[in-house]
Amino acid sequence: MPADSAVLDVVVTDPIISRFAERLQAGAPRHRWRFLADAPPEVRSHALAGADVVVCARMDAKEAAACNARLVQVTGAGLDRVSVAALRPAVAVANTFHHERPIAEHVLMSILALTRRFPAVSGELRAGVWRTIATDDAVPLHRTLDSMTLGVVGFGGIGRETARLAAALGMDVVAVRNRPEAPLSMGALPRWVGGVGDLPRLLAESDVVVVTVPLNDATEGLIGPAEFAAMRQDAVLVNVARGPVVDQAALYRALVDKQIGGAAIDVWWGAPEAGRTPPADFPFSELPNVVLTPHYSGHARSTFELRADDIAGNVNRVAAGQPVRNQVR
Repeated sequence: MPADSAVLDVVVTDPIISRFAERLQAGAPRHRWRFLADAPPEVRSHALAGADVVVCARMDAKEAAACNARLVQVTGAGLDRVSVAALRPAVAVANTFHHERPIAEHVLMSILALTRRFPAVSGELRAGVWRTIATDDAVPLHRTLDSMTLGVVGFGGIGRETARLAAALGMDVVAVRNRPEAPLSMGALPRWVGGVGDLPRLLAESDVVVVTVPLNDATEGLIGPAEFAAMRQDAVLVNVARGPVVDQAALYRALVDKQIGGAAIDVWWGAPEAGRTPPADFPFSELPNVVLTPHYSGHARSTFELRADDIAGNVNRVAAGQPVRNQVR
């Protein structure tokens, strides 16, 4: 960073990225870093109002309206927990990524767990039941990944990386996205890419449907009763997007009625609380054909180390009067 760059007041309210305080400070050492994830609300609100840069995962409308920062740096990709519309027009907003590979690996793990019935088989063996094709003719044989079609709903960074890894293991890949005509990277070339109107075709062709779209007005409830009816009876759904992208009542009914083969749920419908963990209105945890994880698919160490580097770099850019990277507003 140039020696004549400004020294900035940087307030960090995200508890997860705060674990990487040393890396943040090493990347932008001349600045005043304040880590306030555990501070009382009044202390945090006062600090946000006076900060040059705010590093956060969440910001409500009241905090956003009082924010005078030059940059609000979101610590992940999604903006749905930050009241961007309430920020003053002069406040820039940037995000960061680096979760694509960990989430893609999680998707592949989930596919194998579901298609090889890990939840049910593990439960049987823990209960003292040894049940295989050698002991029970009703036990199905495994399928290998190279015999399956993966349908990717949304083809941003996560969708592309999932497609790349799946194709490397022999899966046939198809995809839908908002702009099907946009260029494709050479590492992720599905057999076909369609628009949102091609979703029924994708659902009908796919053995696995992975949902990776952002949550907004257009995608809330995108996968509902009609979509489950369009899926193959033995197909599985993997949701690594946001919970409300999938209609939870329709998903539960599709699983109970064996309308689909199974589901992997990493994202939920609200926050966990007593009596509602996992956070859903239906008892998904009682079903044998689901893989349940606590929104952790992207939680690799590399994700947060690289995000910390991005954040420190943007702090330095603000101080030097340079454009920030990954600016979304």
